[in-house]
Amino acid sequence: MSDKTRNVLFICTGNSARSILAEGLMNQLGGPKGFRAFSAGSHPKGAVHPQALQTLATHHIPTDGLRSKSWEEFAAPDAPRMDFVFTVCDQAAGEVCPVWPGQPMTAHWGQPDPAVATGSPETQARAFVDAFVTLQRRIQLMLALPLASLERLALQQHIQDIGKQ
Repeated sequence: MSDKTRNVLFICTGNSARSILAEGLMNQLGGPKGFRAFSAGSHPKGAVHPQALQTLATHHIPTDGLRSKSWEEFAAPDAPRMDFVFTVCDQAAGEVCPVWPGQPMTAHWGQPDPAVATGSPETQARAFVDAFVTLQRRIQLMLALPLASLERLALQQHIQDIGKQ
């Protein structure tokens, strides 16, 4: 892969929690390395979960501009070309996705939905932190890959393996 900006799309059904966390994390961690992240949902809720924004803010990750949106925005002819597309929920992984311009590499990085956590406010907040930490580790592993020297098939295998960690 070249030194160009690499666009990454994180997909979840509602685009209100996991994919939003991943978008914020990738922009923070990967921005200096030439990555630009987006998120979308197959059936967006239309609003970002407040605890997702709070979790990002607690970790000093900017939340400006984060919004719940449809994946159709990224399948349009004038959309940014994606280099990577990751599903972060099992339901979205099983759905028929749009055809992404540019034939990006794809992988499933499934993560339990923190938005459905029940119990005390502390228990619910912990579910978001758990999702955040798992996504952070996966993004860090991806960013540590020698992207410029890996063949496409090897890179595809690596990003799929990261989703199993």
